[in-house]
Amino acid sequence: MTTHFISAEIDLQETPLKLHQAIESELQKQGEPLRWAITEVDTDKQTAHVEAIVTTQLTVNSD
Repeated sequence: MTTHFISAEIDLQETPLKLHQAIESELQKQGEPLRWAITEVDTDKQTAHVEAIVTTQLTVNSD
């Protein structure tokens, strides 16, 4: 298992619950989120900048 620092830009949603779901969904594309935080909100672009630590499984090549 390895850990990675990632950042993502997420469109703001109508409710906090929908925003939480959008963030979790986007982070799942990169691995299993351990922790994340919204570090910036751009009100002009209506986006949230998210920084996260995710884990991924190592694939072992058995050649």
